[in-house]
Amino acid sequence: MANRTFQTIIAISSVILRSGMAAVLKRLPGLSIHPVEVPSVDALRTYLQLHQADLVIMDPNFSGRLDLRALKEEVNNARKVKYVAILSSVIDSSTLKEYHDSFTIYDDTNTISQKLNKLLLSPTTDETEGQEQLSLREKEIITFVVKGLTNKAIADKLCISVHTVITHRRNIARKLQIHSPAGLTIYAIVNKLVELKDVETLNV
Repeated sequence: MANRTFQTIIAISSVILRSGMAAVLKRLPGLSIHPVEVPSVDALRTYLQLHQADLVIMDPNFSGRLDLRALKEEVNNARKVKYVAILSSVIDSSTLKEYHDSFTIYDDTNTISQKLNKLLLSPTTDETEGQEQLSLREKEIITFVVKGLTNKAIADKLCISVHTVITHRRNIARKLQIHSPAGLTIYAIVNKLVELKDVETLNV
């Protein structure tokens, strides 16, 4: 794994930011990354259709806000890719629900390196093959459930409706095939969504 080169698409409209991101990726410690710059949605779609990429680093407002979910449905190869949002301004968290992680244009190379190492080098590909990926929002909800929050409390914290929380919880159960709080707790600990000490504190 350490010697593998990761094919990484940089989907950012600004040529300055796009080229800058490519330069940063080439010098990240512990990762061998081959960056491919794409200036448009059509170029992104074509590359995903013809090549197997490992990672897409994308501006959520790319080409007027690309519908990432629709892209995954349209292009088979797109479903296996890890997606990271690069943020240049404050953005609604709901926009990031289809992304695996995010960082900002102000983050240093250590922060970027840590996040990409965790995404690309974690041994989850084989373990989760055939299992749908959880969105960032679903991961958030799991942490709140494990910490004992009610659906109403979760809804208030995330500024969404209780109905939306319930829908997310159903999707989580379907994707993970886990139907109990105890099972979710184990999942959250194993996947480092919560610290063991937090769960122990709650169960005292």
